[in-house]
Amino acid sequence: MSGIAYKRCDILMELILPTIRFIKKKDQVAMAELIRQVFVEYSVPQVNTVYDDPQTYHIAEIMVHKKAGYWVIDRDGMIGGGCGFYPTEGLPEGYAELVKFYLSPEMRGAGIGSNLFKYIIDKARQAGYKHLYIESFPEFKSAISMYERNGFRYLSHRLGQSGHTATTIHMIFDL
Repeated sequence: MSGIAYKRCDILMELILPTIRFIKKKDQVAMAELIRQVFVEYSVPQVNTVYDDPQTYHIAEIMVHKKAGYWVIDRDGMIGGGCGFYPTEGLPEGYAELVKFYLSPEMRGAGIGSNLFKYIIDKARQAGYKHLYIESFPEFKSAISMYERNGFRYLSHRLGQSGHTATTIHMIFDL
């Protein structure tokens, strides 16, 4: 087949991977609105939860505690989710609560949430915690399944005083 030339077309595709970074004050409203949207999307109770907690709009300010932290998923300046840990009042010594772990629909299903989750666990270990506690709802099946796969176990009761008394699932993880 001489005389036939094939030209190669090179296409440069840029994949913009999200960045995990510590929350900034300017991120607070976007993250709070994302959390509230997830509650509506999954028809989760909105009273006595993160949804109606005024602190949800002040995540960065609350996380200045030296043994707390909250990280967001930033994709080209847009907040796509977040998660953190905090020494919730009333938790036993060495415990922190895994807090406000929510992802936008665009961030789900690609392993981004799992990466954030593992990052937070490492950060909690580095902060000296021995256990992570979480409160949730059955409606968040995918998240609950991820917690189970990663070694969280169920508790028969809540720990600490988060103020989110509508939660029905309580789990613990040994770091």
